[in-house]
Amino acid sequence: MKLIPALFAGAALVAASSAFADSRVFIVANQPDGYGVDLCLARSEKCGAPAAAAYCQSREFAQAVAYRRVDPDEITGAVPKSGGPACTHGGCSEYVAITCQR
Repeated sequence: MKLIPALFAGAALVAASSAFADSRVFIVANQPDGYGVDLCLARSEKCGAPAAAAYCQSREFAQAVAYRRVDPDEITGAVPKSGGPACTHGGCSEYVAITCQR
C-alpha cells in the first residue's frame, strides 16, 4: 500500500521538473534603434513587453516571463567590455536577458 503514494509523489516530482525545463534565458545585444524598444527592454518597462514576447515567439516559446538589462560581468566572459580592443561599436556593454517559457 505504501507503494502507491510513493508512485504519486514520483509522478508529481517529474511533472514539476518538466515545467522548469520549459523556460530559457536568452542574452541579447541591446542595439539602440531609435524607436525606444531597446530602452524599454533594458529598463524592464512595460513598453518592452511586446518586444520580449515577439522575441520569445520567434524562438517557438509561448511567452516572455521576464526581461531586464544584464551587466556584462554577469555573463561569464562571453562578451567584450565596452572600450576594450574587441569592442568595435559603442554599445558593447549593453545586453538584455529575456526569459522565455513554453
